[in-house]
Amino acid sequence: MYNLETKADTIYKLNTVSETINEMSRTYQDNQEKPNQNEQKETFIEEIEDKLQDLQENILYEDLINEDNNLLSEIFDMLVEKDSITKEDIIKLLENNNEYIIGYEDFDTNIKIEEDVEKVAKLMNETYKIEKVNNLWKNRINENKKVISNQLNGVSKAISSVAKTMLDKNQDFEEKEKEITLLCAQREIKILDINIKQLNNGRYIINIYKAPCKDDEPCRTEEIEKILSKVFQEDITIQKEICAVKNEQNLCKQIYISKDKFILQLGIAKEQKNSSSVSGDYTEQTQLDDGKYLIALSDGMGSGPEAMKSSKIAVKMLTRMLESGFDRDTSMELINSSMYINSVEDNYATLDVAILDLYSGNIEFMKNDACPTYIKNRKQVNVIKSISLPAGILDKIDLVVYDKDLADGDIIVMTTDGILESNQEYENKEIWVKNLLEEIETDNVQKIANILLKESIDNNFGVAKDDMTVIVMKVKKL
Repeated sequence: MYNLETKADTIYKLNTVSETINEMSRTYQDNQEKPNQNEQKETFIEEIEDKLQDLQENILYEDLINEDNNLLSEIFDMLVEKDSITKEDIIKLLENNNEYIIGYEDFDTNIKIEEDVEKVAKLMNETYKIEKVNNLWKNRINENKKVISNQLNGVSKAISSVAKTMLDKNQDFEEKEKEITLLCAQREIKILDINIKQLNNGRYIINIYKAPCKDDEPCRTEEIEKILSKVFQEDITIQKEICAVKNEQNLCKQIYISKDKFILQLGIAKEQKNSSSVSGDYTEQTQLDDGKYLIALSDGMGSGPEAMKSSKIAVKMLTRMLESGFDRDTSMELINSSMYINSVEDNYATLDVAILDLYSGNIEFMKNDACPTYIKNRKQVNVIKSISLPAGILDKIDLVVYDKDLADGDIIVMTTDGILESNQEYENKEIWVKNLLEEIETDNVQKIANILLKESIDNNFGVAKDDMTVIVMKVKKL
């Protein structure tokens, strides 16, 4: 049972964990090495001076170790500019410092001079290349530290948010909690605890904790629904039930929410790339704890198993984070940074997400390098676009978010680029899909999805030249 002492102790522990993780985040942020070009130059010169000890017989040795000139510094600057240096470059730099090699013009008769200058040029190029690789690794380590810092900070915020939610006890609902408990007791339904909250959209979420249901006695959710609907003066329905056998507290938890005011119809059509063993596109549909519906579509770069793995990871991570209480921006940033830190070539994925609030009648789009989304109502078709890069390419995500009120009969269409790019006749690829949607007479979501997929395959003479996925949604007001 959730008594006050246990709850307070849990909140304290959550806040302590949040603060600890936040401190770890700052540690990663503070411990980043930030190499600059002057430090790189100093390291390069030290390496060269050390290696030159094996070339004391070289004709350029004295000039190179002479601290009165800036020859090594100038060589480094030229390497930064050109990425490599030739023996002619070295001679030119010597001449700029009023140092001349007698006989240099006649290489055919003075092989020793040519070999010495060639050795020096090779030494400079090899040392610079190694130093450049080292700096790339340092930068990569710094980027990874920054990513880890962002991830830990995001986790800290999420835990803190959970603690705050537990702490917030809305005093406005104390009377309703008493009324619900009394009405249930009159029907011999023993309520152990109730938690009521009202979201910004007006929807109620009621968590009820009750004694475990017996094998020969139902959990009586229908009776509780009627009681809640009477108390709140609107339709309340069961969303989820966690029976005593599935938790360690020997109680049943039931979650009730305000009933949706819209219904959702969903149609999906997909085809994998010709000759590919598996599609790189991945879709997910789920209801979140706040009652909203998440529809997600991801296109892994390329095709086949690796593309499928990238897109599936992106969508599954997003779903779990949103279900666990992470906010939208933090979830997307954590997905991006996780994919970035583990990225290999072409291990990227687009993210196209629609979150439908069927209670208030609103839809939110989150796009990261995703194809346009089309919203059709009767003959009119509007297009929503994204210009950001795929998840995993940059250490910080460039999330594009759109918000729109739903209208009765709205048809929402999401696709991957296999659909969009299939038509070569249009320079602006989104236009052909828009035109086709305007011409389609049916409002059956599965038929619309099938038509779009078939047309896309027909664009390439009946062969799917890329993975193709179409998701079609229709909302209808109750």
